[in-house]
Amino acid sequence: MSELPPPVVLVEDQGPVRVVTINRQHASNALNREVLRELKSAVVAAPGARARAVVLTGAGRKAFCAGADLKELAGLGPDDAYALLADGQATLRAIERSTVPVIAAVNGPALGGGCELVLASTFSVFADHATLGLPEAGLGLMPGYGGTQRLPRLIGRAAAAHVMVTGARIDAARAFAWGLTPVEPVAGNPCEAALHLAREVATKGPQAVRAILAALDMGADAAIDAGLAMETGLAAVATSGPEGAEGVAAFLAKRAPAFAAGGDR
Repeated sequence: MSELPPPVVLVEDQGPVRVVTINRQHASNALNREVLRELKSAVVAAPGARARAVVLTGAGRKAFCAGADLKELAGLGPDDAYALLADGQATLRAIERSTVPVIAAVNGPALGGGCELVLASTFSVFADHATLGLPEAGLGLMPGYGGTQRLPRLIGRAAAAHVMVTGARIDAARAFAWGLTPVEPVAGNPCEAALHLAREVATKGPQAVRAILAALDMGADAAIDAGLAMETGLAAVATSGPEGAEGVAAFLAKRAPAFAAGGDR
């Protein structure tokens, strides 16, 4: 009797933190259809599993994620290529719009779709040896999972164009200097640092965190006045709701807040 292949995505719930690991070490954790489907499912289902944050990483030490699986791209016609790329974009958009923070623990090279996965995460922690890159042009391809849209919003058009048309790698130090990660690169595996941040997030009001992420997402492309109006509405709900009342009462009483489990739903 043949053994079942190992799962391409591993999911481990550690209390309020869900750890999601791309598990294709033999392929440098490349993204194929199955990985994209399982990643989307794991992240979207996290709030229902009472997770208040997600840590996303790659198995092994070779790579965080080497990008799209080129074996799946080979020989595709326009319609099939469009469908595959649309599925990838939908997965990364679901990660970007997650109602709980998704923290990428970048434990090695994150190239092509792997780089785009990092860009779609809420924020990231880099190993000091990790790199980012969008090398598709060297293969006669172009980024297709959001790289042309997210990277220039983060580092500016000229720098993003340089990265994409030359295939230049961004090392961890430069990623930190450019604001692609808010955390100084760490020696070794960044998962522990990412878990520490995720556990810190889990102590905050879950409804407040969800509202902040919603405001960030909806306001990204909104005019400033529309964004401010949206923020006012969300902040009013937070201020007048039971979670806000508990947080303020706890602060005034000099105790830790006891946020209701119902905020996870």
